[in-house]
Amino acid sequence: MKSLILALVFTFVGSQTYNTVPGFSNSKTYLYSYEGLILHGLQDRGLARAGLKLTCKIEISGLPDSYHFLKIRSPQLDEYNGIWPRDPVIRSPKRIQTITSCLTRLFKFEYNRGQFGNIYAPKDTPVTCVNIVRGILNVLQITVKKSQNAYDLQEAGIEGVCHTRYIILEDRKSNRVTISKTKDLNNCQDKVAMNMGMAYIRACATCPLREKIIKGTAAFTYKMKYTDAGALITEAVSQQVYQISPFSEPAGVAVVEARQELILNDIRSNEVITSEIELQNYGRLHYHFAKELLQMPVHLITMKNPESQIVEILQQLNQHNPQVYNKEAPAKFLELIQLCRVATPENLESLWKHVADKPQNRRWLLSAICAAGTTETFMFLKQKIQNEDFTYLESAFTIALAFHLSKADDHTLQAVADLVTSFQVQRAPVLRRLAYLAYGSMISRYCSVVSSCPKEILQPLHDLAAEAVSKNHEADMALALKAIGNAGEPASMKHVLKFLPIFSPAAMSVPVRIYTDAVLALRKIARKAPAKVQEILLQIFVDHSLDPTVRMMACVVIFETKPALPLVTTMANVLLKESSLQVASFTYSHMKALAMSRIPQLYNVSAACNIAIKLLSPRLDRLSYRYSKVIHVGGYYLAYRAGAIGRVYLMNSPSSMLPSAIIMKLRGYYANTATDFVEVALQAQGLTDLIRKQNIPFAEFDTYKKLKVLGKTLLGWKELPPENPLISAYIKTFGHELAFADVNKELIQQTVKALTESSDRHMLVKNMIDQVQRSIAGQWTLAVLAGEVRHIVPTCVGLPLEFSLYSTGLIHVPANVCVNMSPSLSGNFKPLQFFDANVQLHVDMNPSICIHTIATMGINTRYLQSGLEFQAKFHANIPLKFDAKIKMKDKSLKLETAPCHEEIELVTTRTKVYAISRNVEDTTLAKRTSVLPEEAVLDISEQHFKSSEMASENRAVKQRTASDVMSEKYSNGPEEESPRRARGRAYARVFCSKFHSLGCQTCLNLQFRDTAFLKDTFLHRLVGEREVKLALKPVHTAIALDKIQLEVQAGSRAASRIIHLLAPLSEEEDDSTPDDVVQTKLKKILRIESIFKAAKRSAHQHTKKPAAKKDKAKTPPAKYQSSSSLSSASSASSSSSSSVGDKYRIKDKKDKTWQPQQREESNSGNSQNSNSRSCSSSEENYPADKEQHRVRSCSSSSSSSSDSEYTRKQANPEIYQYQFTSAHIEQYPRKKVPKSSSSNSSSSSSSSSGSSDEGSYQSSAQSKFLGDSKPPTLAVFLHAIRNDRKLSGFQLVLYTDLHSSRPRIQVFVSNITESSRWKLCVDALIVNSYKAMGSLKWGQDCQDYRIAGKVASGQFADYPAAQIKLEWRKVPSRIKSVARCFYTFIPGLAYMLGFSQRKQNNPSQQATLVVALPSPRICDVVLRLPDLTIYDKEVSLPLPFPMDPHISPSELTYTAWNFFTKIPTSVIENLKGRCSVSQNMITTFDEVEFNYSMPANCYHVLAQDCSPELKFLVMMKKVEESPDLKAINVKLASHEIDMYPSNGRIQLMINGVQTPAENLPHTSNSDAYMLISREKTGLSLKAPEYGIDKLYYDGHTLKVQVGFWMTGKTCGICGKYDGESKQKYQMPSGYAAKDEVSFGHSWILSEEPCAGGCKLQRTLIKIEKPVGFEKVASKCYSVEPILRCVKGCSAVGTAPVFVGFHCVPADSTTNFGEDRIRLDQKSEDLENVVDAHTMCSCEQLQCVA
Repeated sequence: MKSLILALVFTFVGSQTYNTVPGFSNSKTYLYSYEGLILHGLQDRGLARAGLKLTCKIEISGLPDSYHFLKIRSPQLDEYNGIWPRDPVIRSPKRIQTITSCLTRLFKFEYNRGQFGNIYAPKDTPVTCVNIVRGILNVLQITVKKSQNAYDLQEAGIEGVCHTRYIILEDRKSNRVTISKTKDLNNCQDKVAMNMGMAYIRACATCPLREKIIKGTAAFTYKMKYTDAGALITEAVSQQVYQISPFSEPAGVAVVEARQELILNDIRSNEVITSEIELQNYGRLHYHFAKELLQMPVHLITMKNPESQIVEILQQLNQHNPQVYNKEAPAKFLELIQLCRVATPENLESLWKHVADKPQNRRWLLSAICAAGTTETFMFLKQKIQNEDFTYLESAFTIALAFHLSKADDHTLQAVADLVTSFQVQRAPVLRRLAYLAYGSMISRYCSVVSSCPKEILQPLHDLAAEAVSKNHEADMALALKAIGNAGEPASMKHVLKFLPIFSPAAMSVPVRIYTDAVLALRKIARKAPAKVQEILLQIFVDHSLDPTVRMMACVVIFETKPALPLVTTMANVLLKESSLQVASFTYSHMKALAMSRIPQLYNVSAACNIAIKLLSPRLDRLSYRYSKVIHVGGYYLAYRAGAIGRVYLMNSPSSMLPSAIIMKLRGYYANTATDFVEVALQAQGLTDLIRKQNIPFAEFDTYKKLKVLGKTLLGWKELPPENPLISAYIKTFGHELAFADVNKELIQQTVKALTESSDRHMLVKNMIDQVQRSIAGQWTLAVLAGEVRHIVPTCVGLPLEFSLYSTGLIHVPANVCVNMSPSLSGNFKPLQFFDANVQLHVDMNPSICIHTIATMGINTRYLQSGLEFQAKFHANIPLKFDAKIKMKDKSLKLETAPCHEEIELVTTRTKVYAISRNVEDTTLAKRTSVLPEEAVLDISEQHFKSSEMASENRAVKQRTASDVMSEKYSNGPEEESPRRARGRAYARVFCSKFHSLGCQTCLNLQFRDTAFLKDTFLHRLVGEREVKLALKPVHTAIALDKIQLEVQAGSRAASRIIHLLAPLSEEEDDSTPDDVVQTKLKKILRIESIFKAAKRSAHQHTKKPAAKKDKAKTPPAKYQSSSSLSSASSASSSSSSSVGDKYRIKDKKDKTWQPQQREESNSGNSQNSNSRSCSSSEENYPADKEQHRVRSCSSSSSSSSDSEYTRKQANPEIYQYQFTSAHIEQYPRKKVPKSSSSNSSSSSSSSSGSSDEGSYQSSAQSKFLGDSKPPTLAVFLHAIRNDRKLSGFQLVLYTDLHSSRPRIQVFVSNITESSRWKLCVDALIVNSYKAMGSLKWGQDCQDYRIAGKVASGQFADYPAAQIKLEWRKVPSRIKSVARCFYTFIPGLAYMLGFSQRKQNNPSQQATLVVALPSPRICDVVLRLPDLTIYDKEVSLPLPFPMDPHISPSELTYTAWNFFTKIPTSVIENLKGRCSVSQNMITTFDEVEFNYSMPANCYHVLAQDCSPELKFLVMMKKVEESPDLKAINVKLASHEIDMYPSNGRIQLMINGVQTPAENLPHTSNSDAYMLISREKTGLSLKAPEYGIDKLYYDGHTLKVQVGFWMTGKTCGICGKYDGESKQKYQMPSGYAAKDEVSFGHSWILSEEPCAGGCKLQRTLIKIEKPVGFEKVASKCYSVEPILRCVKGCSAVGTAPVFVGFHCVPADSTTNFGEDRIRLDQKSEDLENVVDAHTMCSCEQLQCVA
């Protein structure tokens, strides 16, 4: 029993538990010391940080019912702004006055079992102070579970309800417990956060990488001891960290760290506390946002009197010099917006009255009110619009801007709805459009933050749509759909479907543009209901009855919904049977563009498209730009999770050569979000009708009436519906349509008339000149808040943490323009008056643009601000102040301006990051410390040891010439090292180009200081200071300058002006000076003779130099002898062989990888390699069967390049392995040279022809100066007028010889100063039709530097081709540096464009581009760079090139100049449709060929205008004389033209009257032009205004060519001329025939049996034998009628045709009689081959006399 009792006692003691739930006794007061600290900055030490520190004493007194009092004693607020951790915390006494008054008040709260309830404070306590109290109490929020020591839960706190993990450690020996708590602030059920300006930013919910750029966590540690009242918290420590990585870099982060420490100091007995102050319930522990939402974080303003403060700012903005940019304007504009947000309606009304008559103040205030975006400011703007206090432009600006920036709430929405329906807006069409579009955008922003969108706010848009449908008002239909599209609510979907014909039969009569608007209206709806929209759009996409443009728009919207693989493969499967090549090409190119995308948001759709395109035919990728395409350009940087793509949706129409729609869109991606920055679209229809003459009355002609009658004989034929010319455009920003415009036929015709008809055009020009002569003076300012993005979250200390981005744009244009014209223009103005006038022009204007961007991270309240601030400023201005005199008759221009006296900053960009601290009590004491301090140095442990030997080596390397460094293309020498390695962290350099003669210089100033020496991240590169400045500075001159003068003289006076200006007065001649004397004087004045003398001297040295070196050079080894003898003449200055060169050549044999720096150091090795590829360049190409022969012919050069090895192994060489053969060489072969000099004279750099051509060009250039035989065409002088009246500056002289067989242009630029020999020479020559050459030289007598180019036509891989070659022998080091920078981007750009690349050893100082034409619509491209070859095959051309690929360029007979001038005409000519008939072979307009034997004596519709105008008809029939002969009949206007063979000659009959050949050519006398003439062995007809550009007929062959504006408007056997080759056999009914014979028969015109020669008619037939269809005996009738002889005639000739049959049961009473010609709407149950009659014998035909 004792044992049992003892065991029970021990059990009882062991099972005793402690109350771990925290609590406070009702009878005691607990005294704590509290310290809260928050810091903002980078993690690295030694950089500046900003922060706040709050210390105080806290008393917590218990009350009954779990209530407690809280008192804060001795609060002290300190600020930190300095270098962490070096600088101390500084006390801010003035802030204590503001914060103490509210923190020292009495607070009350509920606290039970570690959980807080409501918090109470005096009635007028600022919310900011209550939030600080919430932060203090948040430390005591704790959830304890007795049964678990580790657990997870969602716990409420100041940040919201977030995922929390607890770990409890008990120490029973000391009667204490330690609790650790961590919170994941990115995993919250109910997170307290506020976002502003993010309505247009879409997050990606399905992205595989969903890491956020802002991450937050909090950790708490509690120490408690057990008491009778529960666990007492003796110490609580919390630490909260927010980390922002703006560029998604693990090391590139900025950190906000908040710390709290609460320590129990004492416990006392409760004193009786009575409070007579009424306490108000301020809610629970969750953070409450106060007025910091109205307070911008970029400045802190004391809101004393907003009205007077606004007036003061307006005065500051306008008292500045209007001609000079005010640098403080962007910051002042933000302050103005801030004050407008707190201003009352009365304040705004008073301000408007104050500025109403002050234009500048009025614009500033209106811009600020629009950007304020509050409900009060919007109500003010609405009232002003309704009262018509705004001008029309101001109202449009307000609606377009303020409606999109205003806060979307219930009051604002109701106000907008009232304004939209108001009389003032309804009567103004532009305002009405803008208002409806803005209302739709506001609905979208409102519904994006609510759970369900009220239907009432959508009702105005739905009413507009219903009214537009009932009235059949097209403009309102478009407006309603666009506004609904801006709203993007699924509730509007049924209203959109009413405009689509497949869902609403009533929409069949709606124009096509409304269909496209309806499809586009579903784009934003798809974001909320993607599955439903995809189902609708798929039905539209597969419906072939819809216009291709509508189907392509549906394709665009489908892919924007990010469809899954099943839907994408379904679309691919549809394309396999797609008959419209426009739709197929567009969808395929869209899939291909998406398949290449590497953007995470598009991973799934990209993978789906990658699979889908494998199901499709590759030929879709080879379609030309005649077919619709999607052009995709962009990139994505995965490391930074940022990128941008630009897409161009090019939608072509089968009925027009011009695109029906072009949509250009730019979308940006950042941190798993996407934003549509801008989208611009242009839609057009019927524009080709405006190109031609419109005043021809086609409907009054006989042809129109006859075609109406003949059309009835064609089964199911209908003319095309009318197409009203229309141009429609819209612009979208951030996915919302801001504005759109429609230009109808009447407006287009008026504009065309004003520009084409002389009288209207003359008056338009005169009115413009008169307006300018009245002078333009004033200044125009536009300020815009370009962006405001804010993200606010609470911190554990109770202060709001804000991440924000602000951007403002300011455009300022002060102008003063005066124009005087003499003699003044008369009332009867003619353009010739303007060309006889003298014009004096005075211009004084200084347009400037400024963009100011601020990004902040820190604390932002109405009392204080603390954090980091990044500022970026961009400013550009172009000061223009000059006087000009223009003498139109003399062809002269003189422009004068003052010289540069002070520095003018043209373009400036500055960025800097600060640590800021602001106090509302004293804004003048705001602290702003650069995050990167001036005295910051590298840590001594991070600096590297450098020996004196290494330092001397570096100095030696730095002294190398720039050309040596250039040869090392990819090596980073010491002078190219980044600023971080070169100077630690700073980089400063100034690049100046001085023009002493003009007294000015342009300087580019680069200054960088950043923290990249700590961590090499993009964020650390931004932190610091950066400045890029382009400035114009004065240069000190010994003699002062009066002014700068630019003088231009063209025409015959150019020579005399040069002599008059530059020659001494004693040497001036009168106008009677002979031409040869003038030419000699010009050469002397311009010092051009020195150029040609230096060029001849250089050429002589160039010729002798190789021979001299040959004697001195050692004979190379035998194995290299042949290669060294083939050294290139183009690189003769460094062509001698050396041991170093041999060494590198041996290396090249063993290793295919070519080192650029090795090749540059040994040009002989380069020459060897070049000759190994060029020794067989005289061959036309290198086909597979001749490849081995080519290699053997080059074996003597000992070339072992990787290309030769690769070519030997290839049966079909790659396109880059072929060589270009110039047509110039074939036409003008080189003269043979003696064998003794072959080793020197026949060598070449890359091809033998290239060297010959260059030599001939050089000799021609050196021997011929155009000034010897031609006067100058143009003279330009840019010079300064000095006090001593001497000139200094530059001159340009242009000589042209454009009318000779070898057109040539020469330009000479030189310094006017006598002592200067610097010149720039440009020489361009068109040698012949196959070759053009040019060169650019500059330096001393144009001999220092040279760049040469050549354009030649020839053969490349058996195809006609053109070659562009660029060579640079010597260029300045700066140009090399810039070229090297651009060169690094070429491989990436080529990859993005889909080109292939290959490393090759190409000539080092040469770039060659070869473009070959395998067909007129595609080309092969090869670009050879010094060590890279870029190539691609079958690149589509935008337009077909007018050249037969089987014709050699040498066969072309154009003259040299006409070769280039004829290209545009030839391209347009190539666009025209051509149809031909030769015997039984027919080639349609769409280049479809087929055989068809025509039944005799029956006219076929060959080509016809099927537009509503019915302008022409071309018919053809086979004559009985011979099966190869045919006759044609052409109907044009009032003419009926017959051409037929008779007695071996072609006869012509016009309107039934025989026209002898002697009367040709024949011209019509009607309104339109028509010409009939003889050509070759036949006749030709030209009637371009009717649509027939040319018709040729010789009895056997017929060729019809129609204008390109007839695209899609023809019909007949020649086709529709729409490029749709898959719809090649389209019958008059619109259905596709099953074969060629059925197709030809469908276009036969039936005749009366006894009146015409055609005895065939169409009839339905029945299968005579019983047919078993679906196991039931049936009788079957043909769906389409076939040809049968008329009654009384028997068939003597037949042709098999495929016919579809419809079957009914045999016992059915349905009987389809022969009088029916078609079984409409009947299914085709089976297909059978039947014989159609083609020839009849009519012996029994009975005709009534």
